[in-house]
Amino acid sequence: MRVIYSMSVSLDGFIAGPDGEIDWAAPDEELMAFHNEQSRALDAHLCGRGLYEDMLPWEARESDFAGIWKAIPKVVFSTTLENVQGNARLATGSVADELSRLGETPAADVSVGGAGLAATLVEHDLIDEYRLFVNAVVLGGGTPFFPERRERLKLELVETRTFGSGVVYLRYRRTTGE
Repeated sequence: MRVIYSMSVSLDGFIAGPDGEIDWAAPDEELMAFHNEQSRALDAHLCGRGLYEDMLPWEARESDFAGIWKAIPKVVFSTTLENVQGNARLATGSVADELSRLGETPAADVSVGGAGLAATLVEHDLIDEYRLFVNAVVLGGGTPFFPERRERLKLELVETRTFGSGVVYLRYRRTTGE
């Protein structure tokens, strides 16, 4: 199983601005096609309450991405939600427990979304790949892509791509070497 953390990020490392704004990361047609391609390859998606609620409108939309999103099984981590909709279920255990349950299919690609939930996985060294879509904007503050860490996180660059919009895609794999 491969756990993937993928988000749009500002040049200064934020996934949302100081007031939670993400309008600066709206994908153009080329980038949306790439997101669709990557999303089709997912076997499951882990998300926190905030991202789950942000993505709920896609359940009622008709588009290529909406169809892909609806089909992906989702595990929602929340202490306040009592139920979820569509192809989603509330997590019943810890992140490690849920990953273990999903890991019964060894070839599975599992995406994690939302900075808070991703921070938990980063802290426990459970993310295998980091996929950043770097946008040419400096936000000056907001929600960081990476949480604060005491230890270095060693990564290996495995893929890059520059889109016509100027967004740069960077795919890193976690390494264990010195």
